[in-house]
Amino acid sequence: MTQPTTSREWHLIARPEGWPDPERDFALREAEVAQPGEGQILVQNLHLSVDPYMRGRMSAAKSYVEPFELGKPMLGGAVGRVIASKAEGFAEGDHVLHHLGWREYATVNAKSAVKVDPQAAPLTTYLGVLGMPGLTAYAGLLRVAEFKEGDTVFVSGAAGAVGSQVGQIAKLKGAARVIGSAGSDEKVRTLVEEYGFDAAFNYKNGPVAEQLQKAAPDGIDVYFDNVGGDHLEAAIASINLHGRIAVCGMISQYNATQPTPAPRNLAQIIAKRFRMEGLLVGDHYDLQPKFVEEVSAWVRSGELKYRETTVTGIENAVDAFLGLLRGENTGKMLVTLPE
Repeated sequence: MTQPTTSREWHLIARPEGWPDPERDFALREAEVAQPGEGQILVQNLHLSVDPYMRGRMSAAKSYVEPFELGKPMLGGAVGRVIASKAEGFAEGDHVLHHLGWREYATVNAKSAVKVDPQAAPLTTYLGVLGMPGLTAYAGLLRVAEFKEGDTVFVSGAAGAVGSQVGQIAKLKGAARVIGSAGSDEKVRTLVEEYGFDAAFNYKNGPVAEQLQKAAPDGIDVYFDNVGGDHLEAAIASINLHGRIAVCGMISQYNATQPTPAPRNLAQIIAKRFRMEGLLVGDHYDLQPKFVEEVSAWVRSGELKYRETTVTGIENAVDAFLGLLRGENTGKMLVTLPE
């Protein structure tokens, strides 16, 4: 194909205060496409990932990953087609996974790109069920939360890309009972009827603690936290002796401008001797081969189901990200770019 000379890309131009403002905080700009140098490839992005962790990178606060630079293109997972290569092992027409998302074309150092096979699985799955969210679910449940057969598991944000896999993996590994929370009655039905959760509830329909206690009258052994706040407080109230909590995210607090009160019952960690540990997927990439082997087999057999919510067009990427924060997605939220 004719190599492009310009590419549209999203820049962060102001640090959001509270909810990000699409007009104030972001700008879609046109930039010159850098031709690949030695060891580089030029990629036409086909699918972009938007993820909750990106909200943290929009802040200047010190964290586990560098913040996005103001006036520079943002970063994120992407899958695309190689249209020019000056790197050994990569040829025009190859498909790759890389981290220079939020733009139409990317000049990528080949060392930071991974070839993916569209014949083995749809390209979008490498950003979702077989990608970073999937590995997060797999490592968080099996390693961080030390899931054991017969455990009762509670997952918040259970209809999202990570939570939906946590619940299904728990069932496939022999959980006694899996409970999920979600933000709509439709998502609750999906959890039970499609993903095989034993119970689920809409956290908007009443106090989380009461709904969880009703769904898990004998308590829970594992809590996979994507939400924080009242969900974490409810899980602590219901957790059994020597339970385990894997904290993947606290999306309820990402746009808060004041400190949030919950959980107010953390002192129960003494009597119940439960363990709570934070989860960063970057610590667990040694599990990648085993994860891909096991989960891809479940996907092929139909034992593990997944959904994707797709928004089309680079111009709609910020709207897709804000929709993710509002819980408008079921499964993985993706931005697809027309070829």
